[in-house]
Amino acid sequence: MKYDEKAIVAMLTDPKTQRQAFSMVVSQYSEQLYWKVRRIVLNHEDANDVLQNVFLKAWNNLGDFQQKSKISTWLYRIAINESLDFLRRQKTASAVSADEDLSVSNRLMADDYFDGDAAQALLQEAIAHLPDVQRTVFNLRYYDEMKYSDMSRLLDTSEGALKASYHLAVKKITEYVRRHE
Repeated sequence: MKYDEKAIVAMLTDPKTQRQAFSMVVSQYSEQLYWKVRRIVLNHEDANDVLQNVFLKAWNNLGDFQQKSKISTWLYRIAINESLDFLRRQKTASAVSADEDLSVSNRLMADDYFDGDAAQALLQEAIAHLPDVQRTVFNLRYYDEMKYSDMSRLLDTSEGALKASYHLAVKKITEYVRRHE
């Protein structure tokens, strides 16, 4: 069910209706945020964990929501930052034995929640090899078809820099796929 954003914002500022309004926010944005997070972290369980952190952070920081942007933009920013933080923590914590094959494509193909084929897994593998900023820009543009102007507000970066990041990402993905087909 889709709720009116202005009504939700008004309810969020009133302590009496704040919990109900936040429940509406969770209901309205959970699926969209899940897929944004999932495209970054790739694994279903990790995406669910990150999504919980997103909503916890949003709840704990409701007082910081300044209503200069939409609730969705604010939540997307939190989701992207939480996803990237998760990946950074995962990189530093990954002390894996050399003989264990944990390539992204192999992990995806073994994931019960992944419903793609080998080509889609290879695409995800290529995306995973991008630097964080390029990966984020690529996901927002390619999967969400987000306009550069919206991305600029979301990521607080110029449209020109975003366009350059996207085109570099596409080039790197294309080269990666060609090398690994």
